[in-house]
Amino acid sequence: MKKFLAVFLALCMVFALCACGAKTTSASSTDTAAASSGKKVGIAMPTKSLERWNHDGTYLKEQFEKAGYTVELTYSDNDVTQQVSDIENLIADGVNMLIVAAIDGESLTTVLDTAKTANIPVISYDRLIRNTKAVNYYVSFDNYKVGVLQGQYVIDTLGLKEGDTSKSYNIEFTAGDPADNNAKFFFNGAYDTLKPFIDSGVLKVVSGQTKFEEVATASWDTTTAMNRMQNILASYYSNGTKLDVALCSNDSTALGVTQAIESDYAGTNQPIITGQDGDEANLKNIMDGKQSMTVYKAVSNEAIVTVALAQAMLNGETIDQSLTSKFDCECSYDTTSYDNGTGVIPSFLLVPIVVTKDNLKTELVDTGYYTLGSDGYPVSAG
Repeated sequence: MKKFLAVFLALCMVFALCACGAKTTSASSTDTAAASSGKKVGIAMPTKSLERWNHDGTYLKEQFEKAGYTVELTYSDNDVTQQVSDIENLIADGVNMLIVAAIDGESLTTVLDTAKTANIPVISYDRLIRNTKAVNYYVSFDNYKVGVLQGQYVIDTLGLKEGDTSKSYNIEFTAGDPADNNAKFFFNGAYDTLKPFIDSGVLKVVSGQTKFEEVATASWDTTTAMNRMQNILASYYSNGTKLDVALCSNDSTALGVTQAIESDYAGTNQPIITGQDGDEANLKNIMDGKQSMTVYKAVSNEAIVTVALAQAMLNGETIDQSLTSKFDCECSYDTTSYDNGTGVIPSFLLVPIVVTKDNLKTELVDTGYYTLGSDGYPVSAG
């Protein structure tokens, strides 16, 4: 995901070009300012080392400030201890609301219990925070759907049909950070979609690595993903065995896998490589035919839904399915799917899209999320 400073400045254009936006309501800007006056929102993001968190943090801050709130934004350098400290400081600073994208969804129980005691509501942003009753709502994209879209892309591209075992293909999986609750949803969505073909032998995992724990990538790190794929290629494909698919859960891992294939793959074909997020380097690879697709999640959509939800909560409004009617993008209210270990967390889920070389300009450039640089490759609108 890319920086969205310019998206904010051109918000009206983005709305007109099909980004998610809040529909007009009867409340005036004066009413909104009055409701938010003196209220402070604390936003805790994981790190600046992944492009998407820069975009999320920046865009959320801009949207809350536009709505009249004071905002404190922190980044924790992928350090769990630092994020706990950051949230403690936000609580001490008297925030009225916490928006938290967790580094490790299992690590924030104690500090968020403190927030609950202080009557500070919490929105779990993008990643589900587990094992605490402090979380009021969860806002994310349909993370299982992300994996489904990746798996379905493989099925469609290879032309797979259940019952047809006349051809077989080789596939390897690269999943995300075990500490990220979303990573298992991404992986399970893809694996479940492809499982009938794996079970029938149409898709063969030559390395035998099919469990999440075997294919996970700590911190979504590009170098870690590259090293693991280099080992797989050396161990199972150095004799010329063909690799048809490298299913990667996101773009940072896809970038490492692509680098490994470029340097260490003995085959002559270009494997299908999936991704997620729309990082600039990966979009360049898509245009150059090195990566096949990415699943794109418009950060502006997620931020706008989060801001509207936070405002409704701070105003004491009833939160239910009706909130989704205020948006021009597809967003569902889910009260069954996401259990954080203390019970089901009501969730607002947005729908991601598949981006390929064929529709990249339409979906990303024409909508104002990216521009084309002087070299013809997409760059962030910021």
